[in-house]
This record gives sequence, structure tokens and C-alpha cells, in this order.
Amino acid sequence: MTPAINLAKKAKIPFTIHQYSHDENHASFGLEAVEKLAVDAKRVFKTLVVMLDKKIMAVAIIPVAATLSMKHMAKHTHSKKAAMANADAVIRATGYILGGVSPLAQKKKLLTLIDTTAQNFTSIYVSAGKRGL
Repeated sequence: MTPAINLAKKAKIPFTIHQYSHDENHASFGLEAVEKLAVDAKRVFKTLVVMLDKKIMAVAIIPVAATLSMKHMAKHTHSKKAAMANADAVIRATGYILGGVSPLAQKKKLLTLIDTTAQNFTSIYVSAGKRGL
């Protein structure tokens, strides 16, 4: 179990666990999930951690095939600048490793934005807090 799964259970959020064997050599964690689970890429979302104005961290949950616009992230968070957070900062803030960052049960409460395309589906796929899960 991961903190994300435990939180979903505790909150009685309906979910299904999908697991696959992670390949360390795959170029993209999200696209690997799409391929190995044989699901529509539009329904698989990645969790990205961003540094705003070099002092505040935030989370963006976007489709795996999409690229996060730092300009849009800054605009929608009323910040001047946005940049991807470094791996060590991501681990400290979320408790998860890159490629296994779940939007649920992160160590710190971070401002979180989710792409509006998630509303097109009754359910979406996100990391449960481990690579391959």
C-alpha cells in the first residue's frame, strides 16, 4: 500500500489499482503506463511539481501526452515565473519519487491545478504513488 491508496480508502473514494512491471529504460513514465495498461492516453494524467516565483511549490495534473506551459502555470497561479521543481524538492514535498508522484496524500499541502480535460471522463488514471502502480 502507498499513502495515496490509504487516503483513497479512508476517504471512500472509489478506485481501481492497475499495476504493471516498470521498465527503467523507458523514456516516459506516463507513456509507459499508457502502453502497458493499453488505455487511452487522454485518460492518463501525470503529476508535475512546479516552483513558482522560486519560493512556492504547486502541482499540475495534466494528460501524459501534453506538455505543461510554464507561462500558463504562472498565469493561472498569479505568479510571475514557473519552473519545474528539482527532483530532491519534489521528493521532500510529496514523499514520492519521480515517475511515481501521486496527486493524493503528498507530504505537504500544495496548490494543485488539474487540466480541464479530466472533466471529459468519468474516471482518469493517475499514479498511486509508485512507478508501475
